[in-house]
Amino acid sequence: MTTDKILLDHGSGGKISHRMTKDMLLPVFDNAILAALDDGAIFELEGLRLAFSTDSYTVDPIFFPGGSIGDLAINGTVNDLAMCGATPLYLSVGLIIEEGFAMTDLETIIKAMGRAAKDAGVTVITGDTKVVPKGTADQIFINTSGIGLIPEHIHVASDNAGAGDKIILSGTIADHGVAILTRREGLSFETSLQSDSAPLNHMVKKMFMAAAGNKIHVLRDPTRGGVGTALNEIAEKSESGIVIDEDKIPLKGEVAGACELLGFDPLYLANEGKLLAFVSPDSCDAVLKAIKSDPYGKDAAVIGEVVADHPGKVFLKTRIGGKRIVDMLAGEQLPRIC
Repeated sequence: MTTDKILLDHGSGGKISHRMTKDMLLPVFDNAILAALDDGAIFELEGLRLAFSTDSYTVDPIFFPGGSIGDLAINGTVNDLAMCGATPLYLSVGLIIEEGFAMTDLETIIKAMGRAAKDAGVTVITGDTKVVPKGTADQIFINTSGIGLIPEHIHVASDNAGAGDKIILSGTIADHGVAILTRREGLSFETSLQSDSAPLNHMVKKMFMAAAGNKIHVLRDPTRGGVGTALNEIAEKSESGIVIDEDKIPLKGEVAGACELLGFDPLYLANEGKLLAFVSPDSCDAVLKAIKSDPYGKDAAVIGEVVADHPGKVFLKTRIGGKRIVDMLAGEQLPRIC
Protein backbone atom coordinates (compact mmCIF):
# COMPACT_ATOMS: atom_id res chain seq x y z
CA MET A 1 0.00 0.00 0.00
CA THR A 2 1.20 3.50 -0.87
CA THR A 3 -0.51 6.56 0.59
CA ASP A 4 0.28 10.24 1.09
CA LYS A 5 -1.50 10.33 4.47
CA ILE A 6 -1.21 8.44 7.73
CA LEU A 7 -3.86 5.75 8.19
CA LEU A 8 -4.91 3.83 11.27
CA ASP A 9 -3.12 0.90 9.61
CA HIS A 10 0.20 2.63 10.21
CA GLY A 11 -0.24 2.04 13.95
CA SER A 12 -1.29 -1.59 13.70
CA GLY A 13 2.05 -3.26 14.33
CA GLY A 14 1.52 -5.17 11.07
CA LYS A 15 2.99 -5.00 7.58
CA ILE A 16 2.09 -1.38 6.90
CA SER A 17 3.52 -0.02 10.14
CA HIS A 18 6.63 -2.18 9.71
CA ARG A 19 7.10 -0.73 6.24
CA MET A 20 6.90 2.81 7.59
CA THR A 21 9.44 1.98 10.28
CA LYS A 22 11.88 0.45 7.81
CA ASP A 23 11.38 2.94 4.97
CA MET A 24 11.10 6.21 6.91
CA LEU A 25 12.41 5.89 10.46
CA LEU A 26 15.35 3.50 10.20
CA PRO A 27 17.15 5.38 7.40
CA VAL A 28 17.08 8.58 9.47
CA PHE A 29 17.96 7.11 12.87
CA ASP A 30 20.06 4.24 11.54
CA ASN A 31 22.11 2.44 14.20
CA ALA A 32 22.70 -1.16 15.25
CA ILE A 33 20.71 -0.91 18.49
CA LEU A 34 17.57 0.41 16.79
CA ALA A 35 17.88 -1.95 13.82
CA ALA A 36 17.34 -4.97 16.10
CA LEU A 37 13.66 -3.91 16.34
CA ASP A 38 13.03 -5.88 19.52
CA ASP A 39 10.66 -4.90 22.34
CA GLY A 40 13.29 -2.58 23.74
CA ALA A 41 16.79 -1.31 23.09
CA ILE A 42 19.65 -3.33 24.59
CA PHE A 43 22.94 -1.53 25.17
CA GLU A 44 25.97 -1.37 27.46
CA LEU A 45 26.96 1.50 29.71
CA GLU A 46 30.04 1.43 31.93
CA GLY A 47 30.04 -2.37 32.08
CA LEU A 48 26.31 -2.74 32.66
CA ARG A 49 23.87 -4.27 30.17
CA LEU A 50 20.71 -2.20 30.10
CA ALA A 51 17.32 -2.31 28.39
CA PHE A 52 15.35 0.82 27.53
CA SER A 53 11.79 0.91 26.18
CA THR A 54 9.05 3.44 25.52
CA ASP A 55 5.41 3.08 24.53
CA SER A 56 2.33 5.28 24.19
CA TYR A 57 -1.20 4.24 25.11
CA THR A 58 -4.34 5.55 23.40
CA VAL A 59 -6.75 2.72 24.25
CA ASP A 60 -10.48 3.28 23.76
CA PRO A 61 -12.32 2.88 26.10
CA ILE A 62 -9.96 4.04 28.84
CA PHE A 63 -11.74 1.82 31.40
CA PHE A 64 -12.43 -1.77 30.38
CA PRO A 65 -13.10 -5.15 32.03
CA GLY A 66 -9.94 -6.18 33.86
CA GLY A 67 -8.15 -2.84 33.82
CA SER A 68 -7.72 0.69 32.55
CA ILE A 69 -5.35 2.77 30.46
CA GLY A 70 -3.39 3.39 33.68
CA ASP A 71 -2.34 -0.12 34.65
CA LEU A 72 -2.06 -1.02 30.96
CA ALA A 73 0.57 1.71 30.51
CA ILE A 74 2.66 0.49 33.45
CA ASN A 75 2.36 -3.21 32.60
CA GLY A 76 3.10 -2.64 28.93
CA THR A 77 6.49 -1.03 29.48
CA VAL A 78 7.38 -3.42 32.32
CA ASN A 79 6.69 -6.31 29.95
CA ASP A 80 8.69 -4.82 27.09
CA LEU A 81 11.70 -4.58 29.41
CA ALA A 82 11.15 -8.13 30.66
CA MET A 83 11.07 -9.39 27.05
CA CYS A 84 14.65 -8.07 26.75
CA GLY A 85 15.62 -10.29 29.68
CA ALA A 86 15.86 -7.25 31.94
CA THR A 87 14.76 -6.67 35.50
CA PRO A 88 12.61 -3.51 35.19
CA LEU A 89 13.73 -0.79 37.59
CA TYR A 90 12.55 2.72 36.80
CA LEU A 91 9.74 4.24 34.73
CA SER A 92 8.68 7.66 33.52
CA VAL A 93 5.07 8.70 32.95
CA GLY A 94 3.89 11.30 30.44
CA LEU A 95 0.26 12.41 30.41
CA ILE A 96 -1.54 14.22 27.58
CA ILE A 97 -4.95 15.23 28.93
CA GLU A 98 -7.84 16.82 27.10
CA GLU A 99 -9.32 19.93 28.66
CA GLY A 100 -12.52 19.04 30.52
CA PHE A 101 -11.40 15.53 31.49
CA ALA A 102 -12.97 14.50 34.80
CA MET A 103 -10.62 14.87 37.75
CA THR A 104 -12.14 11.80 39.40
CA ASP A 105 -11.27 9.69 36.33
CA LEU A 106 -7.71 11.01 36.38
CA GLU A 107 -7.38 10.12 40.04
CA THR A 108 -8.68 6.60 39.35
CA ILE A 109 -6.15 6.16 36.54
CA ILE A 110 -3.22 7.44 38.60
CA LYS A 111 -4.12 5.16 41.51
CA ALA A 112 -4.30 2.21 39.11
CA MET A 113 -0.82 3.10 37.84
CA GLY A 114 0.46 3.22 41.40
CA ARG A 115 -0.91 -0.24 42.19
CA ALA A 116 0.50 -1.67 38.95
CA ALA A 117 3.94 -0.20 39.65
CA LYS A 118 3.90 -1.67 43.15
CA ASP A 119 2.87 -5.10 41.85
CA ALA A 120 5.64 -5.05 39.26
CA GLY A 121 8.22 -3.77 41.74
CA VAL A 122 9.17 -0.69 39.71
CA THR A 123 9.48 2.96 40.68
CA VAL A 124 8.12 5.92 38.73
CA ILE A 125 10.88 8.54 39.03
CA THR A 126 10.00 11.24 36.50
CA GLY A 127 7.23 12.41 34.21
CA ASP A 128 5.42 15.20 32.42
CA THR A 129 1.85 16.50 32.05
CA LYS A 130 0.39 18.44 29.15
CA VAL A 131 -3.20 19.65 28.74
CA VAL A 132 -4.57 20.28 25.23
CA PRO A 133 -7.74 22.19 24.24
CA LYS A 134 -11.03 20.35 24.23
CA GLY A 135 -11.58 18.54 20.96
CA THR A 136 -7.88 18.21 20.08
CA ALA A 137 -7.38 14.84 21.82
CA ASP A 138 -9.56 12.01 23.04
CA GLN A 139 -9.71 12.17 26.87
CA ILE A 140 -6.22 11.02 27.85
CA PHE A 141 -3.10 9.54 26.26
CA ILE A 142 -0.24 8.10 28.34
CA ASN A 143 3.41 7.49 27.51
CA THR A 144 5.58 5.31 29.72
CA SER A 145 9.30 4.75 29.30
CA GLY A 146 11.43 2.43 31.37
CA ILE A 147 14.90 1.17 32.03
CA GLY A 148 16.04 -2.19 33.38
CA LEU A 149 19.18 -4.16 34.11
CA ILE A 150 20.05 -7.31 32.16
CA PRO A 151 22.07 -10.01 33.96
CA GLU A 152 25.29 -11.03 32.21
CA HIS A 153 24.15 -14.60 31.48
CA ILE A 154 20.92 -13.57 29.71
CA HIS A 155 20.92 -13.00 25.96
CA VAL A 156 17.52 -12.94 24.27
CA ALA A 157 16.70 -11.50 20.86
CA SER A 158 14.41 -12.27 17.94
CA ASP A 159 17.27 -13.46 15.76
CA ASN A 160 18.30 -16.08 18.36
CA ALA A 161 15.58 -18.54 17.33
CA GLY A 162 17.00 -21.75 15.89
CA ALA A 163 15.76 -25.07 14.51
CA GLY A 164 14.58 -27.36 17.29
CA ASP A 165 13.53 -24.59 19.68
CA LYS A 166 10.21 -25.24 21.38
CA ILE A 167 7.69 -22.39 21.46
CA ILE A 168 5.85 -21.82 24.73
CA LEU A 169 2.81 -19.56 25.02
CA SER A 170 2.12 -18.48 28.60
CA GLY A 171 -1.67 -18.57 28.41
CA THR A 172 -4.89 -17.96 26.53
CA ILE A 173 -4.81 -15.57 23.59
CA ALA A 174 -6.96 -12.62 22.47
CA ASP A 175 -8.42 -11.91 25.94
CA HIS A 176 -7.47 -8.22 25.85
CA GLY A 177 -8.60 -7.65 22.28
CA VAL A 178 -12.01 -9.20 22.83
CA ALA A 179 -12.52 -7.41 26.17
CA ILE A 180 -11.82 -4.05 24.52
CA LEU A 181 -13.98 -4.82 21.49
CA THR A 182 -17.00 -6.01 23.44
CA ARG A 183 -16.93 -3.01 25.79
CA ARG A 184 -16.43 -0.62 22.89
CA GLU A 185 -19.37 -2.03 20.97
CA GLY A 186 -21.61 -2.52 24.03
CA LEU A 187 -21.81 -6.27 23.56
CA SER A 188 -22.51 -8.67 26.42
CA PHE A 189 -21.94 -12.39 26.85
CA GLU A 190 -23.03 -14.92 29.43
CA THR A 191 -19.54 -15.07 30.93
CA SER A 192 -17.28 -12.17 31.88
CA LEU A 193 -14.62 -11.33 29.30
CA GLN A 194 -11.67 -9.51 30.86
CA SER A 195 -8.39 -8.08 29.69
CA ASP A 196 -5.30 -10.09 30.57
CA SER A 197 -3.28 -6.93 31.41
CA ALA A 198 -0.59 -8.03 33.89
CA PRO A 199 3.12 -7.62 34.68
CA LEU A 200 5.22 -10.53 33.41
CA ASN A 201 8.60 -9.67 34.93
CA HIS A 202 8.17 -11.97 37.94
CA MET A 203 7.26 -14.84 35.61
CA VAL A 204 10.32 -14.17 33.46
CA LYS A 205 12.56 -14.24 36.53
CA LYS A 206 11.21 -17.69 37.44
CA MET A 207 11.81 -18.87 33.87
CA PHE A 208 15.48 -17.90 33.88
CA MET A 209 15.97 -19.49 37.28
CA ALA A 210 14.56 -22.75 35.88
CA ALA A 211 16.58 -22.75 32.65
CA ALA A 212 20.17 -23.97 33.02
CA GLY A 213 22.55 -21.79 31.05
CA ASN A 214 21.42 -19.64 28.14
CA LYS A 215 18.52 -21.88 27.11
CA ILE A 216 15.83 -19.21 26.63
CA HIS A 217 16.58 -17.71 23.23
CA VAL A 218 13.65 -15.41 22.44
CA LEU A 219 11.00 -13.65 24.52
CA ARG A 220 8.17 -11.63 23.03
CA ASP A 221 4.84 -10.31 24.34
CA PRO A 222 2.34 -10.53 21.47
CA THR A 223 0.53 -7.21 21.86
CA ARG A 224 -0.54 -5.30 18.71
CA GLY A 225 -0.94 -7.78 15.87
CA GLY A 226 -1.21 -10.70 18.29
CA VAL A 227 0.57 -14.03 18.26
CA GLY A 228 0.47 -14.33 14.48
CA THR A 229 2.34 -11.09 13.84
CA ALA A 230 4.84 -11.65 16.67
CA LEU A 231 5.75 -15.08 15.30
CA ASN A 232 6.23 -13.63 11.82
CA GLU A 233 8.57 -10.96 13.18
CA ILE A 234 10.67 -13.63 14.90
CA ALA A 235 10.70 -15.89 11.84
CA GLU A 236 11.85 -12.99 9.65
CA LYS A 237 14.58 -11.78 12.02
CA SER A 238 15.96 -15.26 12.69
CA GLU A 239 15.50 -16.50 9.10
CA SER A 240 13.87 -19.62 10.55
CA GLY A 241 10.66 -21.48 9.87
CA ILE A 242 7.97 -21.83 12.51
CA VAL A 243 5.20 -24.42 12.82
CA ILE A 244 2.44 -24.11 15.42
CA ASP A 245 -0.43 -26.46 16.25
CA GLU A 246 -3.94 -25.01 16.36
CA ASP A 247 -5.12 -27.62 18.88
CA LYS A 248 -2.40 -26.62 21.34
CA ILE A 249 -3.08 -22.87 21.38
CA PRO A 250 -4.87 -21.93 24.62
CA LEU A 251 -8.11 -20.11 23.83
CA LYS A 252 -11.07 -19.50 26.12
CA GLY A 253 -14.38 -20.75 24.79
CA GLU A 254 -16.09 -17.39 25.21
CA VAL A 255 -13.25 -15.63 23.38
CA ALA A 256 -13.44 -18.15 20.53
CA GLY A 257 -17.20 -17.62 20.36
CA ALA A 258 -16.89 -13.85 20.28
CA CYS A 259 -14.24 -14.04 17.53
CA GLU A 260 -16.42 -16.34 15.45
CA LEU A 261 -19.45 -14.10 15.93
CA LEU A 262 -17.56 -10.91 15.04
CA GLY A 263 -15.34 -12.32 12.31
CA PHE A 264 -11.94 -11.90 14.01
CA ASP A 265 -9.00 -14.30 13.97
CA PRO A 266 -7.77 -14.63 17.59
CA LEU A 267 -4.21 -15.14 16.33
CA TYR A 268 -4.13 -11.44 15.41
CA LEU A 269 -5.86 -9.92 18.44
CA ALA A 270 -3.82 -8.14 21.11
CA ASN A 271 -2.68 -9.66 24.38
CA GLU A 272 -1.39 -7.59 27.30
CA GLY A 273 -0.37 -10.26 29.78
CA LYS A 274 1.03 -13.13 27.73
CA LEU A 275 4.46 -14.04 26.40
CA LEU A 276 6.04 -16.27 23.78
CA ALA A 277 9.26 -18.06 24.74
CA PHE A 278 11.59 -19.90 22.36
CA VAL A 279 13.42 -22.46 24.47
CA SER A 280 15.98 -25.23 23.93
CA PRO A 281 14.23 -28.63 23.93
CA ASP A 282 16.24 -29.85 26.94
CA SER A 283 14.96 -26.98 29.09
CA CYS A 284 11.40 -26.81 27.76
CA ASP A 285 9.75 -28.84 30.54
CA ALA A 286 11.51 -26.91 33.30
CA VAL A 287 10.62 -23.53 31.79
CA LEU A 288 7.01 -24.58 31.21
CA LYS A 289 6.75 -25.71 34.83
CA ALA A 290 8.15 -22.37 36.00
CA ILE A 291 5.60 -20.47 33.91
CA LYS A 292 2.73 -22.58 35.23
CA SER A 293 3.84 -21.83 38.80
CA ASP A 294 3.16 -18.14 38.20
CA PRO A 295 -0.40 -16.80 38.74
CA TYR A 296 -0.45 -15.47 35.17
CA GLY A 297 0.85 -18.67 33.56
CA LYS A 298 -1.51 -21.43 34.68
CA ASP A 299 -2.77 -22.04 31.11
CA ALA A 300 0.68 -22.14 29.50
CA ALA A 301 1.36 -24.67 26.73
CA VAL A 302 3.93 -25.66 24.14
CA ILE A 303 2.31 -24.60 20.87
CA GLY A 304 4.97 -25.38 18.25
CA GLU A 305 8.61 -25.39 17.27
CA VAL A 306 11.21 -23.80 15.05
CA VAL A 307 12.10 -25.77 11.90
CA ALA A 308 14.76 -25.56 9.22
CA ASP A 309 12.19 -25.58 6.42
CA HIS A 310 10.50 -22.49 4.92
CA PRO A 311 12.74 -19.86 6.59
CA GLY A 312 10.94 -16.62 7.41
CA LYS A 313 7.47 -18.17 7.29
CA VAL A 314 4.97 -19.37 9.88
CA PHE A 315 2.64 -22.32 9.32
CA LEU A 316 -0.34 -23.52 11.35
CA LYS A 317 -1.34 -27.17 11.62
CA THR A 318 -5.14 -26.98 11.59
CA ARG A 319 -7.56 -29.06 13.61
CA ILE A 320 -8.76 -30.84 10.49
CA GLY A 321 -5.27 -32.05 9.61
CA GLY A 322 -4.28 -29.45 7.03
CA LYS A 323 -1.67 -26.74 7.10
CA ARG A 324 -1.99 -23.05 6.28
CA ILE A 325 0.37 -20.12 6.28
CA VAL A 326 0.04 -17.53 9.05
CA ASP A 327 0.98 -14.22 7.50
CA MET A 328 1.81 -10.99 9.29
CA LEU A 329 -1.22 -8.79 9.97
CA ALA A 330 -1.51 -6.43 7.01
CA GLY A 331 -3.34 -3.45 8.49
CA GLU A 332 -5.41 -2.42 11.49
CA GLN A 333 -7.78 -5.17 12.61
CA LEU A 334 -8.88 -3.32 15.74
CA PRO A 335 -7.69 0.30 16.23
CA ARG A 336 -6.71 1.86 19.57
CA ILE A 337 -6.32 -1.48 21.30
CA CYS A 338 -3.50 -0.33 23.59
